[in-house]
Amino acid sequence: MEALGDLLAPHSELIAKVAGTITTLQFLSGVVLMNDIRKKGSSDVYPVGPFLFGVVLTILSLKLASVMNDAAMINTNLIGLAINFVFLSGFYYYASSDSRSKIWKQIGYSSVFLLVITAYANFEDPAKIEFRLGMLITGLLVWMVGSPLLHLPKIIEKKSTEGMPFPIIFAGNLVAFSWTLYAISIKNTVMVLQNLLLLVLGGIQLSMFAIYPNKPAAKKPKDSKKDK
Repeated sequence: MEALGDLLAPHSELIAKVAGTITTLQFLSGVVLMNDIRKKGSSDVYPVGPFLFGVVLTILSLKLASVMNDAAMINTNLIGLAINFVFLSGFYYYASSDSRSKIWKQIGYSSVFLLVITAYANFEDPAKIEFRLGMLITGLLVWMVGSPLLHLPKIIEKKSTEGMPFPIIFAGNLVAFSWTLYAISIKNTVMVLQNLLLLVLGGIQLSMFAIYPNKPAAKKPKDSKKDK
């Protein structure tokens, strides 16, 4: 990997721009969901988790980027934070009164979590926090990306990938691949491991689309017994 890093190092800025652009496009994938919410006039049937998780993740990634002093990561996550905040605000706008109280409760829990992690990061040795914060973000990303694999037994049983969001999974793999190249180019081991793990998880999910169709196979009608 050292040789590959030396090969990619002169192009690290270009790779960072490409990775940032792909990541920004992935952030914008929430537009489709927000449009559905607008048409329904309510967000109550949808979970707030993806948008709230996006805000939390980009704030943590911004903290890591500031520790690393990485301008490319800072710019990408600033854009991501703004986009996810707009989506979260739109989600809240279309929520009912009962749902809004639940949203505020989740925002409260997330805020406490972020305050604790940020306070710890401010007092910890920068050399240590880069690795530990990177591992925390990796854990959150693995949980988010790997959660669809919990439905793997059901997919195998149905022999169908119906319900799995191929565009989002494919885009996630492009993002992980581009940031893997960038991590190799700047020789950041934590980022390399983080994105390689995401690539493996995403690759497993993509392999399901190669093995099984998007729609379940039609059930064969049972042969009726002929009257003798």
